[in-house]
Amino acid sequence: MTESKVQKTKSGLSVDAFRDIVDGKQTDLFVLTNKSGSEVTVTNYGAKIVSLLVPDKHGNWVDVVTGHDSIKEYLSSEEPYFGAVCGRTGNRIAKGKFTLEGKEYTLAINNGPNNLHGGLKGFNAVVWDAKQTDAQTVVLSYLSVDGEEGFPGNLTTTITYQLTDDNALKIIYKAVTDKTTILNLTNHSYFNLSGAGDPYIGDHSLTILADTYLPTDATAIPYGKPEPVKGTPMDFTTPHTIGSRINEDFQQLVFGKGYDHNYVLNKGGEGLALAVVCESPKTGIVMETYTTEPGVQLYTGNWMTGNFVGKNGQRYPERGAVCFETQHFPDSVNRPEYPSVVLRPGETFDSETIYKFSINH
Repeated sequence: MTESKVQKTKSGLSVDAFRDIVDGKQTDLFVLTNKSGSEVTVTNYGAKIVSLLVPDKHGNWVDVVTGHDSIKEYLSSEEPYFGAVCGRTGNRIAKGKFTLEGKEYTLAINNGPNNLHGGLKGFNAVVWDAKQTDAQTVVLSYLSVDGEEGFPGNLTTTITYQLTDDNALKIIYKAVTDKTTILNLTNHSYFNLSGAGDPYIGDHSLTILADTYLPTDATAIPYGKPEPVKGTPMDFTTPHTIGSRINEDFQQLVFGKGYDHNYVLNKGGEGLALAVVCESPKTGIVMETYTTEPGVQLYTGNWMTGNFVGKNGQRYPERGAVCFETQHFPDSVNRPEYPSVVLRPGETFDSETIYKFSINH
């Protein structure tokens, strides 16, 4: 039996614990390292980011994403989206229904009355083909067949994860289809810049470059047009700690048990631009999120429970992590005024998001 070069990652994971057969396909753990010693690990089950190790202001290595120690734990997790790519459509579609080119499609209802993150077995729960092309890059691809989870078209999606030498994790999404379909891809990493397992992200400073957001009903479906954040606890146009207003008696926060909202980014257009800046006062780790997407979902881990043990014996309690899901808007397919999620034959879906890490001493 041949042994791999890396049996144990710098973040403490056993590579062998990620080698299994799921749905008849081989799963594995891919380890990306850069010249400064930072490390990202990715499994091809769900195209999930398992660990993300960066230095803090004290010179310690800190793993800033939640996750599990093995494929078996991912398969049975009560948090199926840890680090995953969500698709075909991240976020929600109202009542699991949409009409495309005159035909109505019905999807699984898996979140209250709505369809969430692609359905019962979305991109987070399938095994991707994967190839590590160099020490800092892994490329994953998946063919979602026509009719899978109720969506039309054979859709081929390719995702590239690249760890750059300046401690940025680049995520590049590309997709093509042979029939008109809808697509809204995002990565659902749960971040804690004080280190995964730290109990509360309320002390993190947060800035979101968005003057408006989408208010939702009690089932997290947007009403319609964006509303100004100014004068509300939704306003992160200047730095605030995440927890400073999270418990206010504001209807939107009551609905979501905290923040779980799409922010309409100021950037305009499809170019790559800064969207979010987040910092932990404990570690001094700063994360900047850049994206080509028009929106970002701020989710403050309001439904996390701490019921299970994650990586390295850690538990992840309520509000123990924060997500910045770069995306098109929730329920876009039913809202012609929102940026379109329709992908047609002959077109290529192109999207890029970068999570860049630095230290504030």
